[in-house]
Amino acid sequence: MAGFCSADGPNVDSYEYRPKQQRFRKSRDMDAQLLKKQLPNAAFAFRGYNQTNIGRSTEMLEHEVYGPTVRRWLDEASAAASDILGREINLVDRVSENRETDLSTYSDAIALIVGMELAQIDILENQFGISVKDARIAMGYSLGEITALVAAGVISLYDALRVPLSLSDDCVALANDVVLAALFSKANELPMDTVRRLCVEVNAEGKGVMGISAYLSPNSVLLMGQQDTLDRFKQRMNQAFEFRVHLRKNENKWPPLHTPIVWERQVPNRAAVLMHSMKGGLVLPKPPILSLVTGKVSYNDYNAREILHHWTDSPQRLWDAVYETLSMGIDTVIHVGPQPNIMPATYRRLCDNVESQTRGRIGMRALAQIVSRPWLQKLLPERTALLRAPLVKQVILEDWLLEQDVEKLRSSNR
Repeated sequence: MAGFCSADGPNVDSYEYRPKQQRFRKSRDMDAQLLKKQLPNAAFAFRGYNQTNIGRSTEMLEHEVYGPTVRRWLDEASAAASDILGREINLVDRVSENRETDLSTYSDAIALIVGMELAQIDILENQFGISVKDARIAMGYSLGEITALVAAGVISLYDALRVPLSLSDDCVALANDVVLAALFSKANELPMDTVRRLCVEVNAEGKGVMGISAYLSPNSVLLMGQQDTLDRFKQRMNQAFEFRVHLRKNENKWPPLHTPIVWERQVPNRAAVLMHSMKGGLVLPKPPILSLVTGKVSYNDYNAREILHHWTDSPQRLWDAVYETLSMGIDTVIHVGPQPNIMPATYRRLCDNVESQTRGRIGMRALAQIVSRPWLQKLLPERTALLRAPLVKQVILEDWLLEQDVEKLRSSNR
């Protein structure tokens, strides 16, 4: 969809999500009963690693009602991480002191994100009777997909942490000379074959490796590259594309997961070896999981190891997953984790673009009638599902939980 990015392109610095009239954002707009009713057409979306990972976790830990559950999950994640890494990890201390993670504490960030996501899901079920298992689907960006597998009953927390933590030091080492950048066009769809070909041409020079890390939209992708590979890509790109494209670099260092850079330390194969002895992975996920490795609902009762093997070096198909949710009729997305950003921002940008493209041509009431009539959708263009974007309600679970009435929670627990 042309024009998906904002006028200045995607925000590669933080993917900060600043909602504009976000539907049902406040607890008074969506109480627990209404949220529960949304589950048959809802998706739980788990966040992944970013430069900031604490979010409102300190508030959650200090919460009168939620605190014990948060502490229990942080303790469990700390114990698993300490055992896997052979060094002490204390997430409760980190969260209570509101100490943000950075690349040097990447392993802490992994355990923190997974632990807090599971704590939020636990609180939602035990305090409000809203279970992730009753949702239409679950999905997760990067590390979030692994947490989704835990929440769906496929693998244990320990097994979920074992692979990324065992390989985390190598991923950090690889990050030392890796640069992240967004490649985007302000008006045109990117020819992905051209992008991939340019990556191969730069790699063939033998001076570092680069690759696509995520497909954000039809007109934007994330690239990661070693040394000066992105500079050499930029030198070639103006001749390779028939229209103007832009490359915006990020100044931070990022573990180069989901790119061929991880081949340098055999991360995918070593991950696969570790997964041979993973005890879980032999049940159907409940709810079904929409994988960002494939962009489809691909998990069955035995292929979790295969998909997770490809998870390490395959680009994240964020755009495919977002479009799939719209095609499936998802009307509520519940974002899980500390201060989720990239997935809420993706839905928000799509909503803004659809509204700007249809403004003055089709009203929201008429739009709602169109998307509720499958027979009519079949008569319209193939990508009609995109018109549903303005109707999708987004719930930031962390905010929703902290907006609930403590007095009601306290009395319900007596």
